[in-house]
Amino acid sequence: MPANLPPEYFEVEKNLREARTPEEKIAIMEKLLSIIPKHKGTEKLIGLYRSKIAKLKEEIARRPSTAKKASLFRIEKSGAGQVIIIGPPNSGKSSLISALTGLKLEIAEFPFTTKTAVPFMMPYENIKIQLIDTPPITPDYFDTWLAEMVKSAEAVLLVLDASDGYTAENLEILLDRLKEKKVELVPEEMEIPPDKFPFQKRGLIILNKSDLSEPELVREELNTLFNLPVEYLFVSARSGENLPVLKRKIFDLLQIVRIYSKIPGKKPDYEAPFILRKGRNILDLARLVHKDFAEKLNYARVWNKSGTIQGLRVTRDYQLNDEDVVELHI
Repeated sequence: MPANLPPEYFEVEKNLREARTPEEKIAIMEKLLSIIPKHKGTEKLIGLYRSKIAKLKEEIARRPSTAKKASLFRIEKSGAGQVIIIGPPNSGKSSLISALTGLKLEIAEFPFTTKTAVPFMMPYENIKIQLIDTPPITPDYFDTWLAEMVKSAEAVLLVLDASDGYTAENLEILLDRLKEKKVELVPEEMEIPPDKFPFQKRGLIILNKSDLSEPELVREELNTLFNLPVEYLFVSARSGENLPVLKRKIFDLLQIVRIYSKIPGKKPDYEAPFILRKGRNILDLARLVHKDFAEKLNYARVWNKSGTIQGLRVTRDYQLNDEDVVELHI
């Protein structure tokens, strides 16, 4: 049975030849596994990549302890997507994650309270998004393992203290450190070419502690000194200012859609949506439902969120939108 691999697969696959570290190779192979359609024709290819990933992890495990940090801090992705949060000391990353997730984190008024990467789940409507808290980045510290985690994540939040008088200086340091690791932040709407994976990351600059700062002065300074690559947003973990807006922007950074399946004659399941990347179609959904479903798919019916489409019969190449309800027919 033919694999029928999409063009995106071949573009990403080219990066394997240039990958130098096992961590980079694993990140690229995991990206390939997310692209490969799941059906009988691709079972051997999927098994091959999983085997290679396992061998690379064994190779990392055999390293001396000082060289194992990248693998020790590697965090399996969970939920609808993985967003890594970086920033300088005392920028309020942990406070922000606590406010977004509703969990109590260890928070102190001194640097380096966070000593390792830690995952948390942020509820957003009917899904959960994984947020990764990380140790602070300084002019002298941006370890290789942390850079590899940034490359592996789907999106990046760059958190700064808007009240300490050093917002611009800290922003310049962070952007320079990312550039040294060949990481470039791009806007949420930008289409990232496969050959730029994993070095271009959709990002957002978070100006935290807005309730303690003078936002207009900070905004003027940033607009004067920088041609910022991504949007910035003032928030306050303490007062809750703009946190609902931030949650929506985190969702938008992932460039995903939620699709609700519907069995003919029954109501849709709104509690467990299928998660697909923007631009995916009915056939991609069918592959997620069952590996053999796509081969037998005849047509589908779609209902959209606004109510302008009600049970429209569509073909397998119909592009899906967030919160579409889909009824598959074989």
